[in-house]
Amino acid sequence: MGMKGISLVLILLGSNLVSGGSFDRNCVPCHRHEKVSLRKTFMNALLVYSGEKNMKAGLRYFLKHPSRDTSVMGDEFFRTHSIKRPSELSDAELDEALDEYWERYKVIGNLE
Repeated sequence: MGMKGISLVLILLGSNLVSGGSFDRNCVPCHRHEKVSLRKTFMNALLVYSGEKNMKAGLRYFLKHPSRDTSVMGDEFFRTHSIKRPSELSDAELDEALDEYWERYKVIGNLE
């Protein structure tokens, strides 16, 4: 790879770091605006689904087909919040966001 190729790779990597991943771009702003804790949502989902594979599959389904029945949030949550609209993210963006969500909030490997 020549110098131009290396420069292009560095620019692309740098722009991805600045703009953040799919999770930071697509999930964090709405949760911040709605004042819904991503950590609490993660812990609720972990209690319901009990593992990475099931949790990602359950959240993926919920994000595409949101309803109270498929939500990990309790009835108390819906007294102040409405159900979200179905995600318009591509499957690849959704999978990337779920992977990033898992890595950021998982308990195993994050204890000091």
